[in-house]
Amino acid sequence: MDLSSLVDSIRSFEGITRKNLIKDVTGLLEETYNISGRTLLGFGDDASALEIGNGQVVLLAADGMWGKLMEADPWWAGYCSVLVNVNDIAAMGGMPIGMTNVLSTQDKDICRQIMDGINEGVKKFGVPMVGGHVHPDAPYNSLDVSITGIMNREDIITSCGARPGDKVLVAIDLDGAIHPQFHLNWDTTTMKSADLVQAQITAMNEIAKKHLLTAGKDISNPGTLGTLGMLLETSNMGAIVELELIPRSNDVNWEDWLKLYPGSGFVLTAREENVQRIIEILENVNITTMVVGSIISDQKLYLTSGNDKEIVFDFCTDKITGIHDENP
Repeated sequence: MDLSSLVDSIRSFEGITRKNLIKDVTGLLEETYNISGRTLLGFGDDASALEIGNGQVVLLAADGMWGKLMEADPWWAGYCSVLVNVNDIAAMGGMPIGMTNVLSTQDKDICRQIMDGINEGVKKFGVPMVGGHVHPDAPYNSLDVSITGIMNREDIITSCGARPGDKVLVAIDLDGAIHPQFHLNWDTTTMKSADLVQAQITAMNEIAKKHLLTAGKDISNPGTLGTLGMLLETSNMGAIVELELIPRSNDVNWEDWLKLYPGSGFVLTAREENVQRIIEILENVNITTMVVGSIISDQKLYLTSGNDKEIVFDFCTDKITGIHDENP
């Protein structure tokens, strides 16, 4: 596949296009999202942050499991509901402390599979599921999970801090496998010890405390370039990225790899003087980390390969979430 065809495939990827309605929804809350006066970060980040005093913030995030994932493997949907929420808190540099869920199903066997997956995720990540709500008469199967984390206000990693000259890093645990029932997931956690999996979360907390990043997001349903696109969109920035520098398993082709949701993966930006320390911290917990490009002021994401160069997103005309930093 040539670079132009690869970019076309990424741009039309459902994991990206299904994000297009986010601004339409969050826009309806713009008058009230800070009604308490405590909202430090609202929309556009992996988690929102509310000030609770003493220089600390509580982080709040929620994820609904994709219907296709639920249909493919209810156990895996339950497990991933823990994984994706924990990663949202980790991407902000916080420490997750507890989760709640909303479960909708009439099928007792599917309910058991989902809860078995949640239990396994809780054991792996060490974050308890402490409550929630059940719809036992829903005419469908669905799972939504919310998570709470905590951290120091001054240490928050946001999506809106990337600036021209920053280096773009992609960090992915390459020691994994494509999930057999849901091929958009790169599983890196089920086969590993809880100690290592939790150390990967703690590593992001260490990076946050050392203030080594200018911005960051965990790689989620939009894949590597789609996630980077959301970060750039929020930061009102662009980037030039070299395809072959992105960490990749040789068992997966580029088109599939760029669409995968990794069990542990992040897109990060940092000043050049902090890059080596970031790489050392992440590679110490088995996360391969590479500088793949640089942030530019031109609000476009360029992908290069050899002498070829293509625009993946032009944020003057394109939209992923539609959310931008109001104070660039």
